This record gives sequence, structure tokens and C-alpha cells, in this order.
Amino acid sequence: MTEHSGNSAAAETNAQLPLAGLLVLDFGQFLSAPSAALRLADLGARVIKVERAGSGDICRRLYISNMELDGDSTLFHAINRNKESFSADLRNPADAEEVLALIRQADVLIQNFRPGVMERLGLHYEAVQAVNPAIVYGEITGYGHEGPWVGKPGQDLLVQSVSGLTGLREDSDEPPMPQGLALTDMIAGAHLAQGILSCLVRRAVTGRGAHVAVSLLESALDLQADEITARLTAGAETPSGPAHQPVRQSIFAVKDGYVAAVANGQAAADVAISTAEASAMSADERIAALEPADYDCAKVLSWTELREEPHFRQLDMVQQVTRAGGTPMRTTCCPIRIDGARLRSEKGSPRVGEHTEAIRQEWIHKLKEDTTR
Repeated sequence: MTEHSGNSAAAETNAQLPLAGLLVLDFGQFLSAPSAALRLADLGARVIKVERAGSGDICRRLYISNMELDGDSTLFHAINRNKESFSADLRNPADAEEVLALIRQADVLIQNFRPGVMERLGLHYEAVQAVNPAIVYGEITGYGHEGPWVGKPGQDLLVQSVSGLTGLREDSDEPPMPQGLALTDMIAGAHLAQGILSCLVRRAVTGRGAHVAVSLLESALDLQADEITARLTAGAETPSGPAHQPVRQSIFAVKDGYVAAVANGQAAADVAISTAEASAMSADERIAALEPADYDCAKVLSWTELREEPHFRQLDMVQQVTRAGGTPMRTTCCPIRIDGARLRSEKGSPRVGEHTEAIRQEWIHKLKEDTTR
């Protein structure tokens, strides 16, 4: 990884990153588990994506728009940059043995198959721990391993819908609205990365491996901790819907866009401006009226507007990545800074099985040679 020339912090090399030297096997599909593996890769781990031979991760064909690049969805590129790909048919005994050889040498394994799939493949935690007791095994499910929802599809919109994130309010005729992002996938991935990192710290002290489990539903509930706490505390008298949304914060239409306003403490005064008056104001005028009344305000920006803001440019969150023989792509980079340095990698997402033979030579064949000596 190299530091952007516009930043004055010292450049970070891969060997200096916190997770340098660790091997992570990413069996993940779609977004949640692969996003956790991506964060470990950004922090210096070597991440090998173990994919189905031929078709690879289903996310390669998951289009959230009409955008694709070099045959794969831009969504796949964004979540799977900075990784290698090893292709295998896990039902084929020869391929399964090669994967098992990788597992014996890995520090971390990440997967998000439905409950029961890894058991059928013989790659569940107990089986993996038997061949590598020190491994940190991370998994994401939709709803956990117990209860009547265990077999339900762990799909982001469905989890949003049952968890309260779509904002269904018993005191309102407004329909529920899903979040515009795969929110439960991404927060579950962040939670899994946190759990894995904590167990790597413990392993450094005790030598013990670990089984880290996260579910989309539990992550979605944790994301709403303030709202849920208010309801549990106040009981049935708490109105339905976001506890602090109706009076504490709002988005107002103005003649040149929208303004977001948040009451700054309990003493924030009401601002007697009619809807007609507000819509005739500019964003700057609306903010000028609200701020003296103890509201914190900001203009509501589109992505196009945000990227033109000097502050966004100063953050330097955009990087260019390229896969071997592929088209360069601009995407976001790791939001974490280490010792003041922005973490970057020009390594794009892999093609299916792109590194299979190299990994065989480096890891699997070497292991066979070592065990026969």
C-alpha cells in the first residue's frame, strides 16, 4: 500500500500495516462477509477469496445498476478489491483437499453461507478447528443458529423489514421505507471484523483460536440501540417510529434544495416559519434562521454536489484500482488511518481463479513437500 502524494503523513508499506503476515481465507458471497475480509485486507492481511470454480461469487453478477466492468458488477469490484482468487469445487474431493491444505496454514476463515451448508461441506468450525486449532473462524448468518427464522434467506431488505429499520410506524399512515443502502450487510461485516480482530489479539496472548458469530438481524438491532432502549425503558407509552426523529431533527425543503436541522439540546426553540416561507428561502437563509434558535444545520447534498466540496476533496477518500489486464476503476478507500496515513492499494478485484496456480505452488505444494520430508 502506498500513501497518496497529497498527504504529508509518512507512506505506509504493506509490511508496516497491523495485519501484515496474516492469511485470511474469504469464503464469503455477496456483501457482508466479503466486506469484513476487505477491511482485513486494507489493514495488511493477505486475503485469498475461495470461489466456486467457473462462476465464482454470485456477487459478480449482482447488478444494483447497469454498471459492470470487465465482466463483473461494479458492486463486486468495490467489495473485493485487494484480494486474490482461488477457484475450487468444494464437492470435489481433490479440490476439497487443496482447500483444507490452505485452511491448515490460515489465520482467519470467513464465511456467510446459510446454516448447514458448511456442515455439509465439512468446513464448519469444529471440523476446521480440528485441523487448525489456532484459527479464528468468522461467520455471518441472517438470523443466527436458533429459532424459527434460522432457515429464512439472510437478505438485506428482508432483515431491514423484520428489524424495524424500514420505519413502520403504528401511529402513521406512511408506508415503510427501506434504507437506500445494504445497511445490515455492511454493519454485520463491520461487526465481524471487530470480533475477528479482538480474537486475534487474544490469540497473540493465549494461542487460542476462536469462533466469531454475527447475524444480520442482531447487527440491525444493535444499530438501533438508542431507539430500542427508549422503547424498553418507556414501555408501551413510547410512540412508534424513531424516538427522536419527529421533534429533534428534520429535513426542510427550500427553494434551492434541502436543509437538515438538529435541535441542539433540550432548550432548542421552535422556529415559527411556515412551509410557504421556508420554501421561498434559500438554503443559506434557512440555516441563518435556524442556527440562532439553537439548531445545528447542514445542506443536504447529492453525491455530485458532495464530490465538489473542498472538504470532501481534502478527505482524499477516492483511489484508483486496476485488476490485471483490466480497466482502471475509481472507488473509495479504507476509512481508517494508521499513524496519520491513509491506507491505499492499487490492487483491484481478482478474476475467478486468477491466482489458483500461484497459490498452489506457494502454499499447497510447499505444504505437501514439508510433510513428506
